[in-house]
Amino acid sequence: MSSQIDHLLTETRRFAPSAEFAAQANAHADLYEAAAQDREAFWAEQARALHWHTPFTKNLDWSNPPFATWFEDGELNVAYNCLDRHVEAGLGDRVALLWEGEPGDERRVTYAELTDEVKRLANVLTDLGVEAGDRVAIYLPMIPEAVASMLAVARIGAIHSVVFGGFSADSLRSRIDDAGAKLVITSDGGYRKGKASPLKPAVDQALADRGHGPQETVEHVLVVKRTDTEVSWQDGRDLWWHDLVPAASADHVAQPFPAENPLFILYTSGTTGKPKGILHTSGGYLTQAAFTNKVVHDLHAETDVYWCTADIGWITGHTYVTYGPLANGATQVIYEGTPDTPHPGRWWEIVAKYGVTILYTAPTAIRSFMKLGRSIPEQHDLSSLRLLGSVGEPINPEAWMWYRHVIGGDTAPIVDTWWQTETGAIMVSALPGVTETKPGSAQVPLPGISVDVVDEKGEVVGNGNGGLLVLTEPWPSMLRGIWGDPERFKETYWDKFADLGYYFAGDGARLDEDGDVWFLGRVDDVMNVSGHRLSTTEIESALVGNEAVAEAAVVGASDETTGQAVVAFCVIKESYMKANPLEGLVDTLRAWVGEQIGPIARPRDVYIVTELPKTRSGKIMRRLLRDVAEGREVGDTTTLADTMVMSTIKGQVTKK
Repeated sequence: MSSQIDHLLTETRRFAPSAEFAAQANAHADLYEAAAQDREAFWAEQARALHWHTPFTKNLDWSNPPFATWFEDGELNVAYNCLDRHVEAGLGDRVALLWEGEPGDERRVTYAELTDEVKRLANVLTDLGVEAGDRVAIYLPMIPEAVASMLAVARIGAIHSVVFGGFSADSLRSRIDDAGAKLVITSDGGYRKGKASPLKPAVDQALADRGHGPQETVEHVLVVKRTDTEVSWQDGRDLWWHDLVPAASADHVAQPFPAENPLFILYTSGTTGKPKGILHTSGGYLTQAAFTNKVVHDLHAETDVYWCTADIGWITGHTYVTYGPLANGATQVIYEGTPDTPHPGRWWEIVAKYGVTILYTAPTAIRSFMKLGRSIPEQHDLSSLRLLGSVGEPINPEAWMWYRHVIGGDTAPIVDTWWQTETGAIMVSALPGVTETKPGSAQVPLPGISVDVVDEKGEVVGNGNGGLLVLTEPWPSMLRGIWGDPERFKETYWDKFADLGYYFAGDGARLDEDGDVWFLGRVDDVMNVSGHRLSTTEIESALVGNEAVAEAAVVGASDETTGQAVVAFCVIKESYMKANPLEGLVDTLRAWVGEQIGPIARPRDVYIVTELPKTRSGKIMRRLLRDVAEGREVGDTTTLADTMVMSTIKGQVTKK
């Protein structure tokens, strides 16, 4: 089977950085040159921006691929790098977290206050018997204690496993069991969509007998009081944060740990079967987290107010909420709730209130705002925004243009970033003061990162062609394995191109005539229609390019004639529905795709739906839509932000 993915959409708009932006930018073109001359020395230089208790003398050890080590003879403390060193440099009064609760309560937490809290919590954890190398599960809403918990676990050399607050008791249990967690940190609940959403009951259920006996490794559950709702209590096991943490000593010396000391396990969701615990270590991970946050987001810690909208339950929340910004001494916004509570302009209200200068969010959020219309953001002063970022999946050109025009006032550069839980940090992105940006393209590998697009045999496809994206050299923040399963690690990421030593990301991509990278979605999402391999991403982009469509998800469904047929699910803009009847829209959209891309890509079916199935992190679960399109029983929906959405979609499809 050919791995060439047919490319049918053309994008010619270009946006160069303004002279003013380029002049003040952290990143300059010479970074690429320095990295090309000596990649390992380049990363060593970035690593030295951190504080090392014991300086390293080794850069990369790749003698036993695919198991890499970076800076392995160096020692550092991750939490010290995010907290103590800023306080010691006289920045204790700088605000670290501008926290906004969904009900409207707020807290401003300085670096000195966050350091104090983390030291106290580190002492509590140690008193509860947590030692270096032990695992701690964190199941919390987006409150300051979530960030403090991650840092306190890191401070004592233990390993955190953050589990989404939206996951079920079964999902939580499987992650606790796989990691062998000794302690769980949770809260009574959090606020979501205007009401208190309970969390402690799911922990109680997870630790109870799920049919195979009670959970055996967890000794204590530390509970934050957030919503003041009643919770069941197991004496001896359950402990209140407010009883223990404020009473603990604030004296705690951060001990150094080796650079390869494990920092966290993060389970990837969305696949069936046993969850994959992606393991990241300390020195290399923190190096790339801090460096990419500084150059890609152009973060100036003294003056910027940064907001990454991700939940800490996914990798973006680890790297670009907790570790990158705090290592850089930044001031950042953290918001607990949903973008539409109590009104659809809540995010823009927050941007205006705190004077946010850098906004990093997901394409699905941007398209949701497009659906509601520009009149909502236009009610708020967004002039403080000077840089916009996109993360999570490819952003289609029309959403990119809307983001630039409506949110960025046609001046803020956009960085469209590609990376994964496994890569740990951004790998492909524009550098905002350097790159001429193209709507919809992730553009170029960052300095020090080696990326290529190859065919099934591993041969380079060259500019103008599509294929499989591979990483050809090790990078500092790379995953060090799958927790407890080295064979699965090799098989999942390295076996396909084992003889070449390439990491295969599972994504399709193409290189344009300039050699810039355009992501085409997961290779699993590529459809084979009458012998043509079509990217779902491109067809979705074509649909969103129509004035009626806010969001689209496209899947391939079995078809006797063509092998696979294109099936599209479209969410319509509210402004369009107010002004136009929906009659005939399905035929219009089918014809539109034919015009934009070609008859081969014309959808067999277009379903108008009110919502798409998404995880809490904003990823569209196309697997579930494939089940609907092929008339199968819908698979596991536990990771969806709204588990009811699939029954609604099924109802809307069967009505057709």
